[in-house]
Amino acid sequence: MKCSRCKATACVALPSHHAGFCKDCFPLFFTRQVETAIRREKMFTHDERILVALSGGKDSLALMLELTLQGYDVTGLHIDLGIPDSSQKARAKVEGFCEANSLNLEVFEMEGWGLPIPDVKRFATRPVCSVCGRLKRYHFNRIAVEGGYDALATGHNLDDEVARLFANTLRWDAPYLSDQGPVLPGSDGFVRKVKPLFRLSEFETANYAFLKGIEIHADPCPYASGASFTEHKKLWGDLEHRSPGQKFQFYQGFLKRGRQAFALLEKETGDPLNPCTECGSPTNAGICSVCRIKAAVQEKKRQAEAG
Repeated sequence: MKCSRCKATACVALPSHHAGFCKDCFPLFFTRQVETAIRREKMFTHDERILVALSGGKDSLALMLELTLQGYDVTGLHIDLGIPDSSQKARAKVEGFCEANSLNLEVFEMEGWGLPIPDVKRFATRPVCSVCGRLKRYHFNRIAVEGGYDALATGHNLDDEVARLFANTLRWDAPYLSDQGPVLPGSDGFVRKVKPLFRLSEFETANYAFLKGIEIHADPCPYASGASFTEHKKLWGDLEHRSPGQKFQFYQGFLKRGRQAFALLEKETGDPLNPCTECGSPTNAGICSVCRIKAAVQEKKRQAEAG
């Protein structure tokens, strides 16, 4: 296959785009996809401060590098989950990446906050992946708001978004469907959330990271075995292999024709938000779910240690 841009030998084939690119032209394709996402969705401007959530994986590090190369004012945020061995490796990759590229980085430690994820796995009543995701979103937003950032950017790619949309559709989960999309506007207590990689597949971000020489943390989370999210990705991967372009069509179709209906429904039925009496974060209850989770886990841990 020849490169669609310069006609040299292509090293990355993209059936969904009916195109292929060489090692020099593929990063330009990637850049243009990110530029298009930011421009069309009005995600942020060069005058704004962006906090980028960094896990150590290919997507978040690729996003951080690309936004830096495009001249945006970015700072990385890594949450150390306190998982033995796994968290140390992920943190080392993030710190090494930011140091090598002279990037600003903040690190928040769950263990120092009093709730490492191993305690969640042992003492929480809900699935650990669900609770971990909630805790990370809580701290991403809290740190972005407290730091005065204009937007929080995450490395969710097209595969992530399609798997999430598929899962929410299977449950007809209106609250989650109402706010799914590449941009979630900010409101009282919530910073604007953006996903500049939503037009790019996991395969494409992996190739970008490889061609840019980014060293990533590739080990799967030791607590994520059997997660339905992974299975949904596999299903869509098979469909995309048989019919290239289906992922993007499914997601774009929802954004154009489905999201507004769910957003209107949630606006009419959603409960008003007030500050949590414990931490001040927005919640539709007196005490937010994160504060309740933290208190319950810590109490069960104290009981276990006492007896």
